[in-house]
Amino acid sequence: MSTTAIQQGTATPALSYADRQLFKNGEPHRIIAGAVHYFRIHPEQWQDRIDRLVAMGVNTLDTYVAWNFHQPYRDVAPDFTGWKDLARFITMAGDAGLDVIVRPGPYICAEWDNGGFPSWAISNPDMVLRSSDKLFTGAVEEWFAHLLPVLEPLQASHGGPVIAVQIENEYGSYGDDQKYLRWNRQALIDGGITEILFTADGGTDYFLDGGALPDAWATATLGSRGQEADEIWERRRPGEPFFNVEFWNGWFDHWGEDHHTRSGAEAAAEAKKILDVGGSICLYMAHGGTNFGLGSGSNHDGTIQPTVTSYDSDAPIAEDGRLTAKFHAMREAFFAAAGRELTPVPQHLEQPGTVLAATDIPLTRGTALADFMRAAHPVPSVKPKSFEQLGLDRGLVHYSAQAVLPAGEGAIKIRGLHDRAYVWVDNVFAGVLSDATGEAGLTVHGSGVAAQLEILVENQGRINYGPFFGQGKGILDGVLINQRYVFHWEQRAIDLDRPLAELLSLGATEATDAAEAGAGFFHGELSVHEPADTYLALPSFGKGFVWINGFLLGRFWESGPQVTLYVPGPLLKAGINAITVLELEHSGTRAEFRTEPDLGAVGVTYVEDLG
Repeated sequence: MSTTAIQQGTATPALSYADRQLFKNGEPHRIIAGAVHYFRIHPEQWQDRIDRLVAMGVNTLDTYVAWNFHQPYRDVAPDFTGWKDLARFITMAGDAGLDVIVRPGPYICAEWDNGGFPSWAISNPDMVLRSSDKLFTGAVEEWFAHLLPVLEPLQASHGGPVIAVQIENEYGSYGDDQKYLRWNRQALIDGGITEILFTADGGTDYFLDGGALPDAWATATLGSRGQEADEIWERRRPGEPFFNVEFWNGWFDHWGEDHHTRSGAEAAAEAKKILDVGGSICLYMAHGGTNFGLGSGSNHDGTIQPTVTSYDSDAPIAEDGRLTAKFHAMREAFFAAAGRELTPVPQHLEQPGTVLAATDIPLTRGTALADFMRAAHPVPSVKPKSFEQLGLDRGLVHYSAQAVLPAGEGAIKIRGLHDRAYVWVDNVFAGVLSDATGEAGLTVHGSGVAAQLEILVENQGRINYGPFFGQGKGILDGVLINQRYVFHWEQRAIDLDRPLAELLSLGATEATDAAEAGAGFFHGELSVHEPADTYLALPSFGKGFVWINGFLLGRFWESGPQVTLYVPGPLLKAGINAITVLELEHSGTRAEFRTEPDLGAVGVTYVEDLG
């Protein structure tokens, strides 16, 4: 028996290994898992999605834990109730006969805002993120003090479903502080975790060099060439069974890019290669769900790449729960690997769920964007303040100052812009700047006298992966007129996570400024006889946010690829349902509720390689 069976000392873990063979309670075992995130699924749909996962033939559910989902504000204790009832979600999976793998991070990537961290927890500029710096480990220690007591009683040693817990996440893609990884491992043990602990990294020597520990099971994240990775594991991690803990059978989308898909047959063939060498596998994602609210993160490749609201990810179980061709291809491979007869999928799961009939509703104009953004409480400063300095995690910041524009042609430039800025001069819209164009600036014409300069900056999602993780939002340096800084600002933080009624009370007036005729709030009412799923499109609208009955559904943007936003039936009620849109650019006149999702034309077949 491998020493992993007694690695924590106080209880025998359910999982152990020896000679590249995985065991569960002493019997040969293979993990066939699917990733499903509770924070991306309406809680009234948890059971349905778990049932569909079981029907695919897996024996294990895998989930991340998103710290910022439980504790978005510093002065409010972590919440583990309602939608945030992690213990209930794990217990439901166990009751369905599944084992559970928990990945508490605290860094989770997951294309989730800030990689799962609340911005307030890591905004100290002296803090060295994801390292053994005590400023950082001290913050994580406080979070673990709340989280681990939730997980500890759910372990297999107590009769629960949790059989494995991850140490950090893909650390070899970020750093090489082995002291930090060992701290993270010990923090889990000190918090009562007695099940097997493991690391997860890309399937090459490079990623193992930074992310693996000699005394913890190393697992792989990859979407292809699993057999090559298995050979690396045999060489680098002798005796350890190969576990592809993230098999990327699909991929997510960024705004402005193509919609990504991957053939079910091709993905299943790659998965089968891992199963054929005796490896374990976890589909990432088995069911992706939705980046509700402002939960979607962003990547960075020269410029920011914000992730769309849908996290469908071309997963086997679609965003709305439908079973895809990929589901059936994976199911066939999983049943064969387990030596099970391929029985029919239960009929109630195979049939599409009920959806609302297609309908259009008119949207009427409410408060203008200008009135809304000017109504919040002003905070003065000499230089512009960032989101973090204003104590704002997500949403918008309105900046205003007096600036002398030289006579003739000049430029308004923003240094350190994160992410997207709408600029007005004396109430006249001047244009849009982004992190890529901020320093090039906007050309404006001045008269040599003071003008009112206004800038509305949108946080499009905090970076969740790579060396820019933890980067701030807002205006991080300053605003220049040509080469001259503008000083003495007022800024107004707009927290879009606040209750909608509070937001609507800000500057609540009818539009009076023709220059603002295309931006602001819009309202409509959807009459529903019996709640069911639907798919919301906003034709002719540009970019903004939409609420259903006061619930912030997510972001929309005409840049695509996503056209419709999934509206789960539990968000609706019999009778009148309120639709609220905050448009930042230009508006349409109606909302469409469709019977089918539209995540964009299939533009690219995507297979993430080993890297």
